[in-house]
Amino acid sequence: MRIRETSIAGLVELFPRVFEDERGLFFESFNATVFEGLGLPVNFVQDNQSFSVKGVVRGLHFQNAPYAQGKLVRVISGRVLDVAVDVRPESPTFGKYEIFELRADLNNMAYIPEGFAHGFAALEDSVFSYKCTNGYNKASESGIIWNDPDLAIDWGVETANVSEKDQLLPTLKELFKVQDI
Repeated sequence: MRIRETSIAGLVELFPRVFEDERGLFFESFNATVFEGLGLPVNFVQDNQSFSVKGVVRGLHFQNAPYAQGKLVRVISGRVLDVAVDVRPESPTFGKYEIFELRADLNNMAYIPEGFAHGFAALEDSVFSYKCTNGYNKASESGIIWNDPDLAIDWGVETANVSEKDQLLPTLKELFKVQDI
């Protein structure tokens, strides 16, 4: 497995070794020994999957401690623009984000550590899958509005289809009561 470091410590993109022939292809999307060797978590406790039609934007979501989640995210079919925002107030990269284009034809993945808000936009109809290091807890859920003007994320979709719940999320400044990002 090949790993690509990002400008934010702990946030990485992964490219599995793909074995392909005339019959199709095979790859390991998770291997505890390999992940341990890369310094990544191996104790995933929950798997989630969603289907989104082109133009859907989900996020930016995270869970507060003690239910914070690290996530190993990938696309099973389709293509998404995946976004991870550092929401660790003590971090030197607080408020910074990275974007990954996750594509089924590349089989690439991203590992998003605890302390990051996460969201994605479906660039085409897509099945999105992710492993979590902690279980979901409704009382711990939080988020940042997808179109926060200070973050100014280009989601890559002409018209965003966003849930009513996600449209009511606060900005990063409102949530963390900070002046500048």
